[in-house]
Amino acid sequence: MEITSLKLILIFLISSLIGIESILDQFQLHRPLLACTLIGLILGDIKTGIIIGGTLEIMSLGWINIGAAICPDSALSSIISTLLVIIGKQTIGSGITLAIPIAAAGQILTIIIRSICISFQHLADKIIENNKSTIYLSYIHIIALTLQALRISIPVIIFCYSMKTETIKNLLNIIPESITKGLNVSGNIIVTIGYAMVINMIKEKYLMPFFYLGFIIAGSTSFNLLSLGIIGIILSILYIQLSPKYYDFKNIKNYKNKQKKIKEDELD
Repeated sequence: MEITSLKLILIFLISSLIGIESILDQFQLHRPLLACTLIGLILGDIKTGIIIGGTLEIMSLGWINIGAAICPDSALSSIISTLLVIIGKQTIGSGITLAIPIAAAGQILTIIIRSICISFQHLADKIIENNKSTIYLSYIHIIALTLQALRISIPVIIFCYSMKTETIKNLLNIIPESITKGLNVSGNIIVTIGYAMVINMIKEKYLMPFFYLGFIIAGSTSFNLLSLGIIGIILSILYIQLSPKYYDFKNIKNYKNKQKKIKEDELD
């Protein structure tokens, strides 16, 4: 697939916005599901973008910044993995596997940019101490956000330019088929482990029968996602109606006894 100038501009703008969102967290555009979908939309293959994004989303659910600990950069890895699969014609498994080292590289880049932004904080403190105009604070915020935008967009554009000149493609073609297949297998393993970790975190023993039932229905039928979703809603309603946890059977029994007594009194 050829990357036109218009697509490069759109990728640059979206990548910059995703870089800003990774700090602001307003619309969650930096999450893999949205980032990959947007890049897939620009490249004309939204289906592949959604598949990659959904898989990376499950894998990166546990990637959270805690205190001074910076998590791997899911935004940069999501964009480059999508470009690698759609433009580089690599398998989805290979793209997902390569997303992990890319995220680690993005993590280092994030630490560097955040370290630079610390000086802006000290500068803001001096501006307030000297009672200078608050417009300077706005400039500081804009510069800091610009650095965060370029943190994602510049590596992405360099990667796109390399793909455009077929440098990356030639390097990927050099990789032996055995390694490519190995990456595909390891990518599938990573996805499976990611799903297992998420299920382990959110599982409830009393709901697991529904989970197993869903696997059986999905594997033995040709129902689409909409049909499976409707079946899930119906089962949820039935569970709530029949479960003693949500339904007071004693009150129902008392109500029926009262109704029965009223009818008997009316007959007498």
